Amino acid sequence: MENLSKPLRTAFFLSGSTAITAETLGRSMLTQFSEFEFEQVTVPYIETETQIKEVIAKINDAHESNGHRPLVFSTLTDAHFRDLLATESQALVLDMFAAFLSPLEQEIGMPSSQRSGRSHSIQDISSYRIRIDAVHFALENDDGAVVKYYDQADMIVIGVSRSGKTPTCLYMALQFGLYMANYPLTEEDFDQVKLPDLLMPYKHKLFALTIDVDRLAAIRSERRANSRYASLQQCEMEIRAFDALIQRYKIPSLNVSELSIEEIATRIVAASGVKRRI
Repeated sequence: MENLSKPLRTAFFLSGSTAITAETLGRSMLTQFSEFEFEQVTVPYIETETQIKEVIAKINDAHESNGHRPLVFSTLTDAHFRDLLATESQALVLDMFAAFLSPLEQEIGMPSSQRSGRSHSIQDISSYRIRIDAVHFALENDDGAVVKYYDQADMIVIGVSRSGKTPTCLYMALQFGLYMANYPLTEEDFDQVKLPDLLMPYKHKLFALTIDVDRLAAIRSERRANSRYASLQQCEMEIRAFDALIQRYKIPSLNVSELSIEEIATRIVAASGVKRRI
């Protein structure tokens, strides 16, 4: 029988801080190589020589065990740690800061601070407060529980149940500082073939998330298997009615079936023209 398993490579994401930058950039690059399976190892807060040497030992063990050089995505700022990584590890080391900081230093005419974690620290108190307030707003105005603050919302996301409204709103609040609300349209709303009266004054703030029937049924089945709620018939009925509703009122929409939360959020911002607060 033909072996359809993918070749395995190990990818390390290393940082003296959270490793979020190394993970984000590294994983984005790895998606370009779908023929391989990547075992991903994240090691944040590397602050001592003992720690970096332990990581190097793990990298070399990975090289020995699978026969391929591990891939190392590093945002380490400590020059000594970077040298050790480059000279003692049996890996392809992609030093992300080195690739960009040297040209920046030359252009700006001064050395960088060489401090870890500044991109994820609280540098701007006002931006931090905007994020917190926006997240609180999204939580308070989730799933149509409270509607009296819709006049303050930057956007109101609508969709059928389990179409990704809540995570999208929370991400947009945290990442962009936007005041997001979301409202689920249900079978009762579709029976009336019109938007709920409480949404009509805010029609200009609405953005719809649509989803394929099969995808919706799969998501609902994870929550309530073998239920009417998760059945293909019920999902098809709701999506057909929802699509007719948003077309009737010309509400902008996005099909989220194959999109990550990050993609959904950035596409909504681009399509709607809503102004980010941060």
